[in-house]
Amino acid sequence: MMEILNYLNKNQRAIVKDIEDVVIHDSPSLHKEMVDECGQYLKQLISERLGSVSKEYPNRDVGNHLKFDFGEGAEQILILTHYDTVWEKGTLSFQIEGSRAYGPGIHDMKGGIIQGIWALKAIKDLQLSTNKKIAFLLTADEELFSPTSRELIEKEAKKSAAVLVLEPPNAKTGALKIARKGAAKFKMSVKGISSHAGNNPDVNASAIHEIAHQIRILEGFSDLDQGTTVNVGVVKGGTMSNVVSDNAEAEIDVRFFTKSEGERIEQEILNLQPKFSKTRVQIEGGINRPPMEGNEESARLFELASKSANELGFNITGESVGGISDGNLTAAIGVATLDGLGSVGEGPHAFHEHIKIDEIPNRTALLARLLLKL
Repeated sequence: MMEILNYLNKNQRAIVKDIEDVVIHDSPSLHKEMVDECGQYLKQLISERLGSVSKEYPNRDVGNHLKFDFGEGAEQILILTHYDTVWEKGTLSFQIEGSRAYGPGIHDMKGGIIQGIWALKAIKDLQLSTNKKIAFLLTADEELFSPTSRELIEKEAKKSAAVLVLEPPNAKTGALKIARKGAAKFKMSVKGISSHAGNNPDVNASAIHEIAHQIRILEGFSDLDQGTTVNVGVVKGGTMSNVVSDNAEAEIDVRFFTKSEGERIEQEILNLQPKFSKTRVQIEGGINRPPMEGNEESARLFELASKSANELGFNITGESVGGISDGNLTAAIGVATLDGLGSVGEGPHAFHEHIKIDEIPNRTALLARLLLKL
């Protein structure tokens, strides 16, 4: 349907202006007031572009989540987005350089949100219709691992025939994301016995020596052939070089492609024991994001997207990636999920974060076409 692409090409400047307007509303995850101000702007924009009324889901400590419905049908399709970002107020500014637009959260994922709104606007203005109701969810705590939105996400996903996630596609290839690694987080705390470093070696017990031993074991759990990685990213301990440390801590990140592999390595870590008799090791944590594993229904979603892209005059591919998203949650409960349908660009969470303006019409048309096919 080239009429959709033609419509979006004609409105490209207006789409970019909407992206600018939402990007300049800074929405760092931990600043509820600022996130809610951005949410109010989005509610107004959604009303103006689509005539839809957004429902708010209030939260005490993080921004309020938003949801609106579009179209009618016995079945539901869930469009999943988030509007919180990792950027503190004033860290970055919106700017356009050539064919690229820069700004805080523009790639992850405010550009994708606006593309989603305009995909629905194209369907509305061209008097097309989906045969399913579209539920559009905008959460406000994804960058915090969705502590308050997870229940809402899973509830809406269970009512849906499919979930389309508007996170950005692969930065280098533009590929959609058909599978994602799961993630686990752990904190290891070690207690030892402190003393002067030069005295009583038979009495003291170094927490740092113990945690160094544990780190070697942890790193050995990585299995690159399986795509499993274990990273000890933070280590703390000790006070002075001439004091045997009585405490040490480590924070551990684990990524894995399958549920069974995640459960295996979770047990390996939780069952670790001290090497030295006078130290104690405590481990907290576990799996907080199941993997987004591909299945037949998700593969069908990608094939529909690929066919839609071909009809619009371009090709797309699908890839498995190591990063996580809320799509992990919906896939884990068995709902067909396709991720990476947002803005093409580079640098999420980086100072060069940007989107490619010329790709906006194509990717927005792809989403609209996919919604019409489902």
